[in-house]
Amino acid sequence: MTIHILGFAGSLREGSYNRAALRAAQELLPEGVTLEIFDLSPIPLFNEDVEKEGFPEPVQAFKERIAAADALLIATPEYNYSIPGVLKNALDWASRPPGQSPLNDKPVAIMGASAGYFGTARAQYHLRQMCVILNMHPINKEVFIAGAGDKFDPQGKLADERSRKGISQLLLALKDWTRRLQG
Repeated sequence: MTIHILGFAGSLREGSYNRAALRAAQELLPEGVTLEIFDLSPIPLFNEDVEKEGFPEPVQAFKERIAAADALLIATPEYNYSIPGVLKNALDWASRPPGQSPLNDKPVAIMGASAGYFGTARAQYHLRQMCVILNMHPINKEVFIAGAGDKFDPQGKLADERSRKGISQLLLALKDWTRRLQG
């Protein structure tokens, strides 16, 4: 049985290291796994008044892709010791309406790349806290790509073998975790 993963990055920047890390993950998939990358940039800011009129098309598409996925792979930058607003916003939309979220019971793996020394460790820990209230099931494995400016080549390809190995191991662990949770 093939495991389908939906990946998304909490960065809108064209040259984002986290988007590049997701592309690297597509190259490193274990057998029996697919990875679809979803672009969060069309998702509008969360507004309950808009929600009352129905979900905007980009939000509905995001929720449908989450529901269709067996697991999630989130690549997060770190902004001010936390996750970026674009990622929080997307998760807020996906969590609506209460009790009907496609995030519920979803296996998830988290990784992050940053120019800084900690490689998004604080953002990843904050995201794990959010997973609790969203009833998501993060795996107990992390990938921190610190000093990302030296780990990606000028074309955005992840050139660092240690980071590539970490992503490979993360994907394998997510595959196993997803199968385990599916029973």
